Amino acid sequence: MRKVLATLLALAMVLALIPAVMAEGEALEPITLTVFIGDPGDPPTADNKIYKLIEEEFGVTFEFEYLAGNLDETLGLKIANKDYPDLFCGGNSADLIISGGALINLLDYISEEKTPRLWAHIEEQKARLIDKDAEGNDVLYIIPNYGLADGDQIVNAVNGPAFFIQKQVLAWDNYPTIKTVDEYFDLIERFIDANPTDANGTPYIGFAILCEDWRHFCLINPVQHLMGRPNDGEVLIDPNSLYFTETFIDKPYAKAYYQKLNAAFQKGLIEQSTFTDSYDAYIAKLSTGTVLGMFDQTWDFGNATAALNDAKMYENTYVALGLIYDADDVEGVEMPTPTWKIEEHYVNGGLPNVRRGFGISVNCKCPERIIAMWEEMLSEKWQLIFNWGIEDEDYYVENGRLLMTEEQYANLNDNAWKLENKADGIFTNSPKKQGWILEGEFAGNAWEPGNQPEILFGLMNDYDKDFLAAYGFKKFGDFVNPPIELAKYGEAWQINYDPVDTEHTKFLQVQDQRLPELIMCDPAEFDAKWDAFVEEIAPSAKAFGDYMQLAVLREVVKVLDK
Repeated sequence: MRKVLATLLALAMVLALIPAVMAEGEALEPITLTVFIGDPGDPPTADNKIYKLIEEEFGVTFEFEYLAGNLDETLGLKIANKDYPDLFCGGNSADLIISGGALINLLDYISEEKTPRLWAHIEEQKARLIDKDAEGNDVLYIIPNYGLADGDQIVNAVNGPAFFIQKQVLAWDNYPTIKTVDEYFDLIERFIDANPTDANGTPYIGFAILCEDWRHFCLINPVQHLMGRPNDGEVLIDPNSLYFTETFIDKPYAKAYYQKLNAAFQKGLIEQSTFTDSYDAYIAKLSTGTVLGMFDQTWDFGNATAALNDAKMYENTYVALGLIYDADDVEGVEMPTPTWKIEEHYVNGGLPNVRRGFGISVNCKCPERIIAMWEEMLSEKWQLIFNWGIEDEDYYVENGRLLMTEEQYANLNDNAWKLENKADGIFTNSPKKQGWILEGEFAGNAWEPGNQPEILFGLMNDYDKDFLAAYGFKKFGDFVNPPIELAKYGEAWQINYDPVDTEHTKFLQVQDQRLPELIMCDPAEFDAKWDAFVEEIAPSAKAFGDYMQLAVLREVVKVLDK
């Protein structure tokens, strides 16, 4: 009875948010929501079964627009023309649509009383999620799409930044332990010397560097990780020294990395085309299995991983390595703080994805309908549908455990199947359950099938099982250290750069132009070109670095105050 009453109460709260409800017994008025997603992608098929269920229950259909071209330019045009969709995902440039006034304040609709699920979802991290507007009012423009997990952090694999290497390269060298960037490039070089082409006669590419648009983090960010810190974007921070913050790209310890890339380029391990490849071209190269290594984030090349798995090219899929500088790399180089220690910390503690996900635009005529839909979509019923699918069709239940057959699990890596049977366009960017199911009939299971122990280990392909066994590991997350404690400021890339937008843009433009030149230049010219780079970037680096130092301290104070 108590469960029934609780369900009725939740339903009443949802219905109270929807003024468009018809008379009793009639369906909701059908609406179509326009959706912009700031990443490339493909729209679902017309007969997609999950979107059909959404239409049946919520009366909602969607028109998707995925990014085609440069993200900042696309968003700039939309802001200039006030061409806003109902649901707006600005991706890594979400601050542009926030500062451009494109989004409503979600706190006008979300509260503990009106939307208990949504409120409970964000409550523990509201100090990081809720900002102040110019008048000092609390504002929340985007509800996080990832990072608000239930229960202990699950780290079965590295989902963020790392140096990646194909499994076959490690297997070829009898499964070595690779910890430094020198060991990494040495192994790739030796592998190519012994195996210049794949079985089809296609030459291997030693190391790819994605530089397009905001994904230039593949070019820029490695230095902070080699220095022993998790992802703080474009600054290096020491939480143990009063949150000392500085730009790292212009420091002597960064020079060591780009000099290594220069040496790798001279040896033919890096192609010149990598600096001009589009994201699609980059993914296409990875999907062929000929790219042996790269620095990236796991989620960024998921389509390539899926393509390799579809083709059963398991040996060409990647392992995430947490590389750091060795002592020789930074010998005689001044460290950021006197007590700085270089220890591998690629995986951070649990972190909400601040300003990443959907916002609702000021052009939307039915924000209440969207909020009510999100509220209900956080129910166990809908989270199981989004994560697992339809029972007895996409998964099955046995003794309270959520399970999949080998074929069902393989479908999750089949892009064509997902366009017909998953609702990734909406689910990926909406609030969601992650981590462990803590309550109800399925408590103890994982929300995400890939984290369910019986699936992760029981349905792992034989190649990966043997690969892990060769290392004595149980999961691919064992290749890196456990998560470091999340700093009080979160991760600095989430801080709003708008107040120094001009300086920050210049800072990035100089990097994007000069770093490829440094990597490709005559080694005899490297020192002089590095000095010229440091001099050119100095004004914007100082302005951006000074701003970030104060911004980091403000974030710390904000969290401590809450």
